[in-house]
Amino acid sequence: VQAVESGGGLVQAGGSLRISCVFSGSTVSDDAMAWYRQAPGKSRELVATITSTGGITYSLLPPSGRFTISRDHAKNTVYLQMKDLDPAETALYYCGIPGPPGNWYQGYWGQGIQVTVIS
Repeated sequence: VQAVESGGGLVQAGGSLRISCVFSGSTVSDDAMAWYRQAPGKSRELVATITSTGGITYSLLPPSGRFTISRDHAKNTVYLQMKDLDPAETALYYCGIPGPPGNWYQGYWGQGIQVTVIS
């Protein structure tokens, strides 16, 4: 399975951005999909997960309500809508199919896309 992210770029602090990820190479309709991010010099952070039936888990702490994950089964695509972004959220954002609970990183992930929030 391959995951290709798009929609990243520069956004001003307080702004919004929606990033997308298209899956190919395998049927993914029965798989959960997720986004994680990694800022320079920091650990990976799982951002959000959506199951095949639409169950959603937001993993960032504290919860902010500023991120929305969604998926389109017909397009094999998962989205991450982000609003009220902060420069500290500048990072590479990765989409993919997460591994099992407690080992989410051991899944299939794309190459990542840069999101830069400028003040």
